[in-house]
Amino acid sequence: MKGKTFKEGQYVVYPAHGVGIVQGIETQNIAGTDLKVLVISFEKDKMVVRLPINSAMAKKVRSLCTKEEMEKAIESLRTPTKVKKMMWSRRAQEYEAKINSGDLMSITQVVRDLHRTATQPEHSYSERQIYQEAMDRLMREYAAVAQIDEDQALEKLQEVLAA
Repeated sequence: MKGKTFKEGQYVVYPAHGVGIVQGIETQNIAGTDLKVLVISFEKDKMVVRLPINSAMAKKVRSLCTKEEMEKAIESLRTPTKVKKMMWSRRAQEYEAKINSGDLMSITQVVRDLHRTATQPEHSYSERQIYQEAMDRLMREYAAVAQIDEDQALEKLQEVLAA
């Protein structure tokens, strides 16, 4: 993890699971080899992930975005939806890839594209699942950046989407 240093108690974003808290760096002996691992806990999911520091996955772990980056992301929720005309299965794959990239703006695009107002038709089950996953990731990062609880973050994001 050249150039990246994480401290115990720091919030980080791990693309596969969203926002977690660094518990520390441990040395584990695996098959006779000592490996340094970054320990990240995801309290909401009741899960702890240990990533070898030299692994490609550990390189994808990032610090939380800045307040300015979050404001830019929230502002992008106000822009018109840009849904491509293609089969849902293909769009669903693209949305999943955006969510799993861990990129804040990509996740925000998924939330914006899949948000439905009261006058629009209901989501299919798979659309609701993808929308909820993207909204959870965005809401958790927003809550951590703004230092508010997740319910307040969700309420604020829903207000922006409803405007």
